[in-house]
Parts: sequence; C-alpha cells; structure tokens
Amino acid sequence: MEELKKEMDTIQQPAFECRKLTMRYGKTLALDAVDLTLMPGRIVGLLGPNGSGKTTMIKLANGLLQPTSGEILIAGSAPGPESKSLVAYLPDRDFLPPYMNVTQLLEFYSDFFADFDRERAEKLLDSLGFEPKQKLKAMSKGTKEKIQLVLTMSRRAKIYLLDEPIAGVDPAARDFIIRTIIGNYAEDALVVISTHLIADIETVLDEVVFLKKGHIVLHKQSDEVIAENGKDIDHVFREVFAC
Repeated sequence: MEELKKEMDTIQQPAFECRKLTMRYGKTLALDAVDLTLMPGRIVGLLGPNGSGKTTMIKLANGLLQPTSGEILIAGSAPGPESKSLVAYLPDRDFLPPYMNVTQLLEFYSDFFADFDRERAEKLLDSLGFEPKQKLKAMSKGTKEKIQLVLTMSRRAKIYLLDEPIAGVDPAARDFIIRTIIGNYAEDALVVISTHLIADIETVLDEVVFLKKGHIVLHKQSDEVIAENGKDIDHVFREVFAC
C-alpha cells in the first residue's frame, strides 16, 4: 500500500485511466469501449445528462462493478484494496448511517481512514454551526450532503471521485460545496466531479469530459473549449446534448 502511494508521489503517471472500458447491464450498453486518461493535479468535470454513463464509470473506478470488457486503472493498478487507500469517493446518494451524530461520524472516519484529517473536518463543520450530538436522520437533505462532502474532502487522498455533489441542493449549498472542493484538496491530487449542472462548476474545471450514451464525445482543457467555441462550457454542453 505504501509503495503504491510513493509511486503516485514520484511518478507522473495517469491517476485514472480507461482502456476500451465497456460495461453492459443486460442488453443496455452503459459504456462502449471508452478510452480516457486523467493526470494528477487536475480538476476534471465528467459531464453528461442522466443515463450517459457517469455513475457507472465512477463505480467501476471504485471496484463496485466489474467491467464487461476492457479495464480501468487507478495509479496503474486495477481497483482493489490498495487503490481504496488512494481514492476518496462521494456517491450520488446518502451513504452514512442515519443514527450517527456528527461526533460519531468524525470518530468513524478517524478509525476507518488513515488519511482522514479530523482537525480539518472539525473546522469545516464548526463553520457550519453543527451541533455535535445532532443525528443525521434529523437533518435536511442539503445539510447531510454538506456533511458527506466535508468528510470526503477531509481525507488526504490522491484521487477524489465526486458523483453529482451539487445535485438537489439549493444555490447557497452549491456555493459551499464548490468552495469546500477547491479549498481542501492537494495540488497533486486528481478531482473528478460528475455532474450535469455545468454553470455552477465550470469556472473551477481544468478539463472537461463530455460523456454521451456511453461514448466520450469531447475531452479537452476547459480554456481550449471556450477559446474554440467563443462560448462558455455550459453553452457548449447544451449544444452537444440538445434534445
């Protein structure tokens, strides 16, 4: 495990790589021979409408699914116990035990993740005014999503995979989420943000990947997309995915 971490630190190899990655659910083709390479030190938008394959790709990267064919690599290795020490994953749904309170969650993460920075998490949670003994089940959806993001971003991971972190929350919560993301990751880490809400996050993206019906239709530097089209990424996205 430590050797894999050292490899990430010393070698500029891809942090995240898909090679002819294909995933089927029965007759449904979710990903079709996808090739993708993402390097450390970037914030990348994995952009596409619902059903485009974004969540499937992220689940494959976390070893929650096995590809039908092709492969996905995390720091040069297939997802497994070692890669989990490199990856901080935020799913697209509630995942924390609802009976736990804030203090218990901090203890849980401290015990479970060696790279968890409890001091950082406590400062962020204190800034939001959380009661330490308040249980998750008594909180609103937006509040729970903030807590889940704080815990995820308080790990000192090499790769952050964030699946729809701003979906279903109000604009003020989105601002907090975006500030938390850009203010709490190391410069040599890769951050992948899956979303279809482009306008809120495009200013923080170094690269964009447009995923459409299991195919990558665009992968470029954000400033290149803007320069080539004379439009912001949200407008380009709307044109590419117009119904």
